[in-house]
Amino acid sequence: MSDATPIPARMQCVLLTGHGGPEKLEVVGDHPVPSPGPGEVLIEVGAAGVNNTDINIRVGWYSKSVTGATGQGTDEGFGAGAEEDAGWSGAAFEFPRIQGADICGRIVAVGSPEDEGRIGERVLVRSMQPQPPDAQGLRLVTIGAEFDGGFAEYAVARSQMTAAVDSDLSDVELASFPCAYSTAEGMLERISVAAGDTVLVTGASGGVGSAAVQLAKRRGATVIAVASRSKHDFVAALGADRLVDRDADLAEAVGEMTVDAVVDLVAGPAWPTLIDCLKRGGRYVASGAIAGPICEIDIRTLYLRDLTLAGSTHQPMAVFDNLVGYIERNEIRPVVSRVYPFSQIREAQADFIAKRYPGKLVLVPDARADGGN
Repeated sequence: MSDATPIPARMQCVLLTGHGGPEKLEVVGDHPVPSPGPGEVLIEVGAAGVNNTDINIRVGWYSKSVTGATGQGTDEGFGAGAEEDAGWSGAAFEFPRIQGADICGRIVAVGSPEDEGRIGERVLVRSMQPQPPDAQGLRLVTIGAEFDGGFAEYAVARSQMTAAVDSDLSDVELASFPCAYSTAEGMLERISVAAGDTVLVTGASGGVGSAAVQLAKRRGATVIAVASRSKHDFVAALGADRLVDRDADLAEAVGEMTVDAVVDLVAGPAWPTLIDCLKRGGRYVASGAIAGPICEIDIRTLYLRDLTLAGSTHQPMAVFDNLVGYIERNEIRPVVSRVYPFSQIREAQADFIAKRYPGKLVLVPDARADGGN
């Protein structure tokens, strides 16, 4: 390992110790600092964003045994029945784990001589990391899930999966981008959103939704954004052309067969109305189901209207590379509502679940929150 600056032996981090309620999040101050192996880099974390996946994994929501909305199990988790398949891949999750899919920081050590020139680089880490396909098709691993993530003062990542970023934005602002914006960009890419399309975005005041509004506008689309009325001004400032209250009847408020594409993070009981809004030949993409994963569809609508329904998790490498370019050219902007020290992660997650703030919530090491570098 090649070092540029002294690296401490111990660090502050947040350990997820099992599936369940907030009590499963343990803030420790003496966890061993990881060491980068061949092809890896050690990053001093400046900031790390909060995401739905952090809570979904904690409560066991990814298990097929769970059919409710994401908020239903946040106090106690979804129980022992969810443990066997509660990871992204459908396998059991390994504990303890340092979560945190958003990482912004600087490389302070490397595991391979060829990476020594990267020491000092300010970087973002790919949240969803594509792997070579296996016999079952597309494959990926996610930081903070299959391996430790950014809720720590130091984190290890593969050098290939870290991208240098040249920006005047703060670490906190940059940490709002990786997971939410790459998810949104991946969704738009998956259904080929282009100039002239009319796009309906659900959950538009959240992290991925607010990113989707900006990124769809960047592509030249007309955006109809669905959000709670109290957050309409926030979403309008992102460029949405039209705002719809999340409790409205979409078939009535938007109109049947009026949009080219739907970008959905919500699903739940109202899902059929989203499909009704699609024109013939329309495209639907999902990357979340905060209102519930079990939905009903009339297959006749699917084939008689020539609709395309797509899921989006896997991201080609170009998605994140393009995102970094958008950041560096100031084509998108961060929307951070509040910053918390690691020691307040339970409060941060409670605020996230309650949707108290629009956009992104970001965590920083306590030393930085107290004025450290």
